[in-house]
Amino acid sequence: MSFLQPMLLAALPIIALPIIIHLINQRRYQTTRWAAMMFLLAANRMSRGYARIRQWLILLFRTLAIAGLIFAISRPLASGWLGMTAGGRADTTIILLDRSPSMQQLGPGAVVSKLETGRQQLAKTLETLGSTRYVLIESTKNVPRELNDPTDLLNLPETEPTSTSADLPAMLQAAHSYIAANQSGRTEIWICSDLRENDWNAESSRWKSLRDSFLEFSQGVRFHLLAYPRAAPQNVAVRVTDVRRQQTSEGVELLVSLHLTREGDSDERLAVPVQLEIDGARSEINVDMVGTQYELKDYRIGLTENQKQGWGRVSIPADANPADNDFYFAFDEPPERHTLIVADDPTNVRPLQLTASISPDPQAKSVATVVTEDQLGTVEWEQMALVLWQAPLPDADVAQQLTRFVGRGGRVVFFPPRSTSGREFMGVAWQDWQKPPKEIGIETWRSDQDILAHTLSGTSLPVGELQIREYCELSGEVTPLAQLPGGTPLLARVTTDHGGVYFCATTPAPSDSTLATNGIVLYVAVQRALASGAEALGNTRQLIAGEQPIELATTWERLTGDEEGLSTEYAFHRGVYTAGDRLLAVNRSAEEEQASLLADEKVAGLFNGLDFARVDDEAGTINSLIEEIWRVFLAIMMVSMIVEAALCLPKIRPTQGAAA
Repeated sequence: MSFLQPMLLAALPIIALPIIIHLINQRRYQTTRWAAMMFLLAANRMSRGYARIRQWLILLFRTLAIAGLIFAISRPLASGWLGMTAGGRADTTIILLDRSPSMQQLGPGAVVSKLETGRQQLAKTLETLGSTRYVLIESTKNVPRELNDPTDLLNLPETEPTSTSADLPAMLQAAHSYIAANQSGRTEIWICSDLRENDWNAESSRWKSLRDSFLEFSQGVRFHLLAYPRAAPQNVAVRVTDVRRQQTSEGVELLVSLHLTREGDSDERLAVPVQLEIDGARSEINVDMVGTQYELKDYRIGLTENQKQGWGRVSIPADANPADNDFYFAFDEPPERHTLIVADDPTNVRPLQLTASISPDPQAKSVATVVTEDQLGTVEWEQMALVLWQAPLPDADVAQQLTRFVGRGGRVVFFPPRSTSGREFMGVAWQDWQKPPKEIGIETWRSDQDILAHTLSGTSLPVGELQIREYCELSGEVTPLAQLPGGTPLLARVTTDHGGVYFCATTPAPSDSTLATNGIVLYVAVQRALASGAEALGNTRQLIAGEQPIELATTWERLTGDEEGLSTEYAFHRGVYTAGDRLLAVNRSAEEEQASLLADEKVAGLFNGLDFARVDDEAGTINSLIEEIWRVFLAIMMVSMIVEAALCLPKIRPTQGAAA
């Protein structure tokens, strides 16, 4: 059993006081034998059994009365999560609150979401437990904020739902930094989450360093996980995968492609009415969904000649999770896609020039320009969407120019030169060329995201068919997207706040690989990087919630979208916003539609060696996680006193008149 005031249990030896008084009382009188009274003593022995039981019962209930009082003032707790507060009141309580879209899932037959349930349960529980200081770290900013009271969780705008995915390692790192900076005493960290894999990123190397860092604290840190892992079978999510405005002989039209995802593994046919809204004008189509996926490609919507720029929304009827029932987009006339190819020998980059200049969209014009390093001074960087660099890594001046280009949303793909220079870019450098005894294939690659991901129809790129004859090794911290046998990166990405930086460890030259002869992978990868870079050039952008600096969002104006979001948090809420002449559509990330939950054993492994406790609940359960039961012990004390008083009453004897 747990207690809020466990130090008061030190008074438990007082329960022996009635026994001690009884023993002292027994020694108050000296026994003197008197022959005349011996017959009375013999008669008394005949009824001593009942009297002795009565005395022991009186002692028992006196002891229970004192014990009940001590237990009551120690404030005992009762719940399914016993022992979680052992050790006394915390000096600092840190709350990590997951505000991601999946936390908006409703409970079965309830109108309360996981997030709302967690807020109410945490507020009630922490108010009962008490703490010297309360600190909130929510999943959008990952910045500690002190609270006056746990009930602030119910009223703060910073605890409301958002469209931004969570990053649990970053939240824990913020908690660690706060504890270290403030030299907090005994600390408890409460995590409220639904255990989605994309939010926890369990494979990240940050978890090991976090565990080691928390173990170094001498004051002790205890972790409590309040989990809501229950999925919502039959929940349907909608996502717009492509939007294009095109001019035809019949007029102007908008081509919209969308994707529906259903949780679970049901193959039942499901009729889903899909509503499309363009600049406020609405229409509806009905689709029949069989299985867990549905793809609608290039649905045509007529536009007027004057609708060169606009916004739209696709929505489906409400279900278990309202956060994934709509998706916003913006459209405009497609800008020209300019690619800059930097090569030490321009004759060797013909395959790159072809893949960059042939656009898959007839409406989007693509231009690829080949230059040497000496000609970079004439480049108009503000027009470029993609840079393909097959030359020694840039020197300091050009590296700064490339960094600014990436910072405003551009993409750069580096290919190895024949002679490495020893320079590095963003901490990554080329090493030595390697030539294996025979051609080798690609062992693993990321097909779930980035430039090697599946096509919209779910078809895999033929990455496994590529053959590598020569490759150049990399040094530095990168995220592998494709690896050769032994784990050597063939295609890797450098972590950046904006834009994208890639390193491809081979070239399209026939002596190095089959990238050019089997050109599907090269073409798709280059066109995807080009399309991503071109988004930063047009007057419309599709943004993922939470990936834009919050300072930039303060100048946005909302056209439509989540009405609950404050103007200071527009970057975290779905909707369409204006920034000058630009239209910005903000939506949740694609990972939010994946219902994969972190396995229980993985969760336990992440906190291995730490003081960790977990409780699972579901949306709609708004009771406190714990309850005080001191009233029960107070009732035990009162009943004990009444019974003890009744036992102490003298035996009623009949009067002489009644006997006569």
